[in-house]
Amino acid sequence: MAAHGERRGGLARRAAAALALAAAAVAAGLLLLGVVMHLAAVLLGILSMLVAITAGWYAVSRRGAVRVIALIALVVALAALGAALFFENLNLVALALVVALAAVSVASAGYALRARPAGPHHTRTPVRAASRPRRPVLLMNLKSGGGKAERFHLADECRKRGIEPVVLRPGDDLLQLAQDAIDRGADVIGMAGGDGSQALVATVASRRGVPYVCVPAGTRNHFALDLGLDRADVAGALDAFTDGAERRIDLASVNGRVFVNNASLGLYAKVVQSPEYRDAKLGTAASMLPDLIGPDATPLDLRYRGPDAFHPTAHLILVSNDPYRLDRLSGLGTRERLDLGRLGIVAARIADARQARRFVALEAAGRIRRFPGWQEWSARRFEVGSGAPVEIGIDGEAMCMDPPLVFESLPGALLVRLPRRAALPSSSEGGRGGGWGVQVLSGSAVTELARVTAGH
Repeated sequence: MAAHGERRGGLARRAAAALALAAAAVAAGLLLLGVVMHLAAVLLGILSMLVAITAGWYAVSRRGAVRVIALIALVVALAALGAALFFENLNLVALALVVALAAVSVASAGYALRARPAGPHHTRTPVRAASRPRRPVLLMNLKSGGGKAERFHLADECRKRGIEPVVLRPGDDLLQLAQDAIDRGADVIGMAGGDGSQALVATVASRRGVPYVCVPAGTRNHFALDLGLDRADVAGALDAFTDGAERRIDLASVNGRVFVNNASLGLYAKVVQSPEYRDAKLGTAASMLPDLIGPDATPLDLRYRGPDAFHPTAHLILVSNDPYRLDRLSGLGTRERLDLGRLGIVAARIADARQARRFVALEAAGRIRRFPGWQEWSARRFEVGSGAPVEIGIDGEAMCMDPPLVFESLPGALLVRLPRRAALPSSSEGGRGGGWGVQVLSGSAVTELARVTAGH
């Protein structure tokens, strides 16, 4: 019976992969037909899009009259793009069919890829069943994620399961709360909150040798995503305490500060340092970018040695706890493994408007690695020098550190405890990671779908 079910699952995956490729091909064919029939409108659309990107670059990197002119050009270009779409006179039925086929392709690919069984190349640190803890403790930030802990009644859910809830109050020291809980006898400790809070409590758990539970009660919950947790099932993550499995994963640190996801330097770190950023993100970025990337901007003092040579500056440096699978920067992607014992390092420099246009186009196409100012590599240790304190964002928390900034991987530093159903698959295999729409557009995903269709 099991073998029969496995064969049925394999046939279903092959059929889904074939459907994904066929639907994408038909949708592309319909669009190509539209291009041939309405070539002038398509050319106008492409030209107006390029003008809009260039104008957008000048709008964020200049001030005064140049910015006004760029904004006007941006509006005109967008209007021209709208006109091109209108004069292309796409048949609404054909357009709806293209959209439907694209949706079918994405959904089918999602099933075909996430349902694949883990192969030898997805081996990881051993997973073992965990015994029920004697005194589990969950720290929680009631304000994190717009009040998720309160909406899901986490304190009550903890009491039902015999877990001691500890609520973070204004002015409390989270590190001290975690230390105190372990001193009182906690043999498993968890955190319900954002990634910054997860990193702090994970630091204490790692140093004290206590298993750690992540409860996704923050806004984005990137750490929970890469652990394979269902971020929508906040209360379900509590099952890690009562019916869990354990495995070791890596942490990373910068100048002794531990992080679970990533640390960012450069443009993003400088913008988020502004006190106005939380209340006016777009306006704050617009007011600061001309001083950071405009023609009169002073190059950022971020010195580092890349895989090829020494570099005196960069607009962006991202250091992650194990490498991300990055096709585009937006959303950051996911990490297939959290036990490689390596830092993922990305550095990028945007020299001018032409490069900005190319950067935006490659980002939109999911080909950001082809940007000429892009570097990506991995290492166990990485150092960034500067002549002054460096603004840095660590797991979304803004801070400032004295140079040099020394990043190090901490292999197997954390014993993480997960619900048994989530302990084996990672985000990329378990289907919780999302992002399949992006993956369908990548060459690697097309190759993977072709392999699944062929029965590999």
